[in-house]
Amino acid sequence: MASAAEKDNETTGPGFADKDGHFRRKESRFRNWVKADPASEFPAESGRYVLYINVGCPWAHRTNLVHNLKGLQDVIQIVIMGNRNTPEGWIYDGSEGSDPCDPLYGFTNHSQLYFKADPDYTGRYTVPVLWDKKRETIVNNESSEIIRMFYTAFDAFVDPSLRETAKPLLPADKLDDIEAMNTWVYDTVNNGVYKCGFATAQEAYKTNVHALFESLDRLEAHLAERQTPFLFGEHITEADIRLYTTLIRFDAAYYTLFKCNLKMIRHDYPKLHKWLRALYWDTGKETNGGAFQSTTHFKPIKEGYTHAMKSAVVPAGPLKDILPLD
Repeated sequence: MASAAEKDNETTGPGFADKDGHFRRKESRFRNWVKADPASEFPAESGRYVLYINVGCPWAHRTNLVHNLKGLQDVIQIVIMGNRNTPEGWIYDGSEGSDPCDPLYGFTNHSQLYFKADPDYTGRYTVPVLWDKKRETIVNNESSEIIRMFYTAFDAFVDPSLRETAKPLLPADKLDDIEAMNTWVYDTVNNGVYKCGFATAQEAYKTNVHALFESLDRLEAHLAERQTPFLFGEHITEADIRLYTTLIRFDAAYYTLFKCNLKMIRHDYPKLHKWLRALYWDTGKETNGGAFQSTTHFKPIKEGYTHAMKSAVVPAGPLKDILPLD
């Protein structure tokens, strides 16, 4: 069963808060599913679907990460946009390894893809997007649902050792615990950093920044109590994936640009810091050859958030984006 909708669309900068100063994320619009069943509306087929991402966005990063963990590189095409988000959506500019234009249609900005799917579309032009080349429409633009499709729907096309039955990212015996953690981590951490960064009232900022660090304290205690390398045992699960894409951005971007500055991961959370570095630096079988490191791009992260905050100055620090293992 999929978790509740997370409203995971990327926004740009101050001015997106409500009148009370609180930032509230809008729900994702396209919510169909790719399934292994060939009779389904969107059946899994190799080469049929395209994942549109921006490497700076944490929601898109989730899908790119699972795409790599599952070995889907030859099954689902990836299109990468540049790190600037505009009123027309993410743009193509060829920077930092991104595509110079949409390779399918020659589009120059992300809004054009949304309008191809629905000429009357009125929402935001967000990433990630899972696109169906055969029906020429958006299947889904909700990261929490796309990653769950990737767990199982395409298993017929990947190495047997990477299938969910062999290497589960959402093990049935841990599902309830993972779902419970997902709920509060999404509200106070994944989305909590945005509630801090985009707050336009002091009380809104104060409320959310303290909730954020209370949850980080809770995560630190969780790891200390369990004494396991990952959040729910000896192997990576969905909970690790969803937390990683926020915490890998924390010291480099959220601490400075989003004013999430009560503590730093590297200095104040030894268990979380060890967990984060272990995921990033691992290049073995657990990460399918380094999926966390290969999908993390600090320069676009810092530049993208600087642009999102309508600033021209990219923070210089921290001097190392991520520290080495002990």
